[in-house]
Order: sequence, then structure tokens, then C-alpha cells
Amino acid sequence: MNKNYYCIIMAGGIGSRFWPFSRQDKPKQFLDILHTGKTLIQKTYERFVKIIPKENILVVTHNDYLQLVKDQLPEIQNQNILLEPYRRNTAPCIAYALSKIKMMNSDAVMVVAPSDHQIIKEEDFLQNVMQGLDFVSKTDNLLTLGIKPSRPETGYGYIQIENGKEYNKTESNIFKKVKTFTEKPDFEMAKVFVESGEFFWNSGLFFWSARSIENAFEQYLPDIYELFKNGETLWNTEFESKFIEEIYSRCRNISIDYGIMEKASNAYMIISDFGWSDLGTWGSLYEHLEKDENGNHIGCPNTFTYDSKNCIIKANQNKCVVVQGLEDYVIIDTNDVLLICRTKEEQQIRQFVTDVKLKLGDKYI
Repeated sequence: MNKNYYCIIMAGGIGSRFWPFSRQDKPKQFLDILHTGKTLIQKTYERFVKIIPKENILVVTHNDYLQLVKDQLPEIQNQNILLEPYRRNTAPCIAYALSKIKMMNSDAVMVVAPSDHQIIKEEDFLQNVMQGLDFVSKTDNLLTLGIKPSRPETGYGYIQIENGKEYNKTESNIFKKVKTFTEKPDFEMAKVFVESGEFFWNSGLFFWSARSIENAFEQYLPDIYELFKNGETLWNTEFESKFIEEIYSRCRNISIDYGIMEKASNAYMIISDFGWSDLGTWGSLYEHLEKDENGNHIGCPNTFTYDSKNCIIKANQNKCVVVQGLEDYVIIDTNDVLLICRTKEEQQIRQFVTDVKLKLGDKYI
């Protein structure tokens, strides 16, 4: 394995769109939502450890999830678990990991990955990862993976490429120049995107060298760059956690997409097709679950359905559940919360969580 290859696994989110199954004290990345016997973060780690030295894999997560990470990923060294005191989106998360990696190896190149994605064709995925790491080790470019869309999807961001513009055509045509990043569109716009052939789903996977991404932070996010630069002498000392507590309270809440990738003139993309889903919603999970002859996923044994189609039904294993006359619904019953929501309107779940927290506090969150 190449000792200059590193991986940053981002695992600090609360998975609010999977509420009430995903909760603040144990969000979706620490759950076996696909019933495989492995949690999502375990599957993510097991993919990357095949091609990246385990000592070069870092997990960035929230303070609250330290024990969950240690329990589920016992091979990860303590110094490779980076704890965030506040959730500030992906740019500060990556800046923190970059600071630590740079101290270990100034020649590092890295892949940045969410902890909660589904990959069906793993060999194809790992081939793309190796292509990406090799590309950024030889150039000063920033790279992402764009997923060939199979349908108009309103739950994903999109990446547009500049047709006819590849990196070094004589060598390879797989590295496409990025034109724009676009936030989640409405359905009609998503149809236009897919039909154009120029737009691809934003996978949230990124590649770069330590030098190229540091230069990008200095140019496009100088405030975050300066905050972390001030801590160069404190990493892996007793003062690190106090320093991180202080600067995170001052960090902007901003994604790496918006803060850097949308602005960078050296952003490229690999067109990928490895059976990807970000498992961001119940609807995206539905595609990967077993279903009965009516398209219902039954996640509890004592369930009876009548005139119901294409529903996700999950409840306590000891509970009897009867569902009649529903089509395309998410029905989730935990010990203390019952959610019944139209699948096509599941983007509102985040608002439901906000409303519940506002009126009832954190008890049900």
C-alpha cells in the first residue's frame, strides 16, 4: 500500500432525515440500517482499509460519538479520531483533518468520504478511488466523483461538466473539467439536468493533495485557514482539545462544496457508476431494502397490510402493526416516537425534527 495515501471519514452528522430511527445519541452512521450485520461506518472503513494503510485512516466525528467510534472501529488509533465540539459542516471538518495529516506527512494525498453511503459495486468503486488518488498525486487539481444519474432526483446535489474538456486527453478521458455545482433542484429542473447529459449526482467524495487543498483553503476560505494554522504547534498535545473548542466556536458553518469546490478553477470529476446511494432519506434507503409482492418493506414480523403499496414499515419487534389503505408512505414506530409521512414529502422530516425540538426539547430527538 502507498504510505502517502490517506482517508478522512466524516462521521459527525445526526442523520435527521432518518428520524426517528436515527437519533442524536446514535445517528444513522452507527446503525445497521441495511440489515447486513455491519453498521454504515463499519462498511465504509472496511472498504477503504483494503487500499489505504489503517494507520492513515482518520475519523472526524462529534465529541458525543467518541465511544461509538471506538466500539465500532477498534482498529482506529485514538490519535486518528478527531473530535469536533460543534457541528460546522464539512469545510472545518476537513481543515481539522488536513492539519493533522500535514503534520504526519507533507506529501500526503487523500480521499474524503462520508461515513454513511451505500456502495454496491465495490470493486468499481475502489478502482475509481485508486484512479483519483493517483491523479491528485501527480497534479495540483481538486477532484470529485460524479455519479451517472439513473433518474431525476431532487434529494441530491448535481455537478455539471464542461463537455469536451478533459485533463490531458492523450493520457485519459476520465477526468472531466467541472463547470458548476448545483444545489438540490426541483423535479422539473432535475429532469432537464438528466436529459442534458452534462449533470451528475454529487457523491460528496473528494480527492486532493495536502498542498493543493491547503492552497485552496488559503485562497477561498482564508478565515478558516488562519484559525487552524494557529494550532500547528498544538496538534497531539494536551492543548489540542481546548484549542479546537475555541476555534470551532468561531468557525463558519460552511460546506467544502460551497466554500471551495464551487469557486475553484482546478476542479475535475470522474464519471462513476458503482451502485451509489447517499442513504440520505428513507426514500433512498427503500431502493436497497427487501420488499413483498406489493412493494412494501416490512421491518417488523407481526405486520399486516391491506390495500397498501410501496411503504416502509418499521416498528418494535414485539409490536403488532396493521396498515390499511396507504401507498408510498414511511411508517416508523420506535419506543417513543411514531412517524407517518408521505415518501414524496419526506424532505419535511428535518422540519418535523426542528418543530419537535422547539416544543418538546431534546427528549425525542
